[in-house]
Amino acid sequence: MGSNFTPRQTLRIGMIGAGFIAHFHLRSLLGVRNVDVTGVYSPTPARREKLAATVAELGLGACRPYATLEALLAADDVDAIWILSPNPTRLATMRAIADAVTSGRSRVFAVACEKPLARTLSEAKEMLALAESAGLNHGYLENQMFSTAVLRGKDIIWRRAVPATGRPYLARAAEEHSGPHEPWFWQGAEQGGGALLDMMCHSVEVARFLLTAPGAPRSSLKLKSATGAVASLKWSQPRYIADLKARMGTAVDYAVRPSEDFARAMVTFEDEEGREVVVEGTTSWAYVGPGLRIQLELLGPEYAMEFSTLSTGLKVFMSRAVSGAQGEDMLEKQNAEMGLMPVPDDEAGVYGYTDENRHMVECFRTGRTPIETFADGVAVIEILMALYKSAEEGRTIIVADEDLTNYVPPVARI
Repeated sequence: MGSNFTPRQTLRIGMIGAGFIAHFHLRSLLGVRNVDVTGVYSPTPARREKLAATVAELGLGACRPYATLEALLAADDVDAIWILSPNPTRLATMRAIADAVTSGRSRVFAVACEKPLARTLSEAKEMLALAESAGLNHGYLENQMFSTAVLRGKDIIWRRAVPATGRPYLARAAEEHSGPHEPWFWQGAEQGGGALLDMMCHSVEVARFLLTAPGAPRSSLKLKSATGAVASLKWSQPRYIADLKARMGTAVDYAVRPSEDFARAMVTFEDEEGREVVVEGTTSWAYVGPGLRIQLELLGPEYAMEFSTLSTGLKVFMSRAVSGAQGEDMLEKQNAEMGLMPVPDDEAGVYGYTDENRHMVECFRTGRTPIETFADGVAVIEILMALYKSAEEGRTIIVADEDLTNYVPPVARI
């Protein structure tokens, strides 16, 4: 931020998008001080009205629903924008924000964008350029690196184990669930990919974060190579093709245009001393367990760190005699309402949304640069595009030898 920036006592947020992830962010903001949600734009009237009503119920401010993006950006009580709308809308949204700010029609001075930053490296680079050209403070919303377990585990490993035996050299990250909520996620040309783009963005960034020394820039690890593989294992089977059509509409036809529901990654980096460190990642929309499963590991010469979101302290058992409607009242992407169920006692905190938003609010409010910016979002997309190209061509991609700017994954090609 410029030297003439005046810190705010309270950051006033305008949300773009009012779907599932927007409500997750609202729940997390209950644990954040010095913030109000003062506006929301969604093209769907019922959704924006519902989100505004939820803000009031939670005591998070006086939120006005806006029928147009331009009206939200022109509001005199909105300081920062949270972009939470679907992937295909994000670049146009960022263009509108930058135009409104540079032309003086908007007082917005900061913007945060939900993962992934964009669908291609070209789009991601433009997102960053637009934020910088408009003089906006910017943050990339990657919740997993703000998970309470990740922050605590990284602190212990780097403070106690690394000085004694050396830096970590391998980080493993996996995220799996039974599939996304909305039809556009399942359409490669809309979302920009399948499970790899949707979920590997989490895995590679949280792993890169764990391997980066505290206080060091993420660029201290130099990206060298990427080896990826993708497959459609479950949702291209006839039974599940029909299930998707019934739930998501006929535009989602996996007999004709399937997206990958499984992806694997091996990404190599070089540390400050020229040593190789490795990220291993797996993601899937084909996992049927209690619900969303995130598993993380960090390995070094004489130590290991492990974390799983399904290894909860709280568990609930319900017998066959207990019946009820389907829902997600115990955990995200819940697949059952009976049996032994793990229950995260604070999903927003466990998954990292609370500390993520606390960090972004405080940085924007005081004019500091977040530790996760649009530049990191660009770096993530570069890795993902290298993985897609590796999977398409059946070879390891040496990143220095490739220009991935205009690469589009096969599943996203129209």
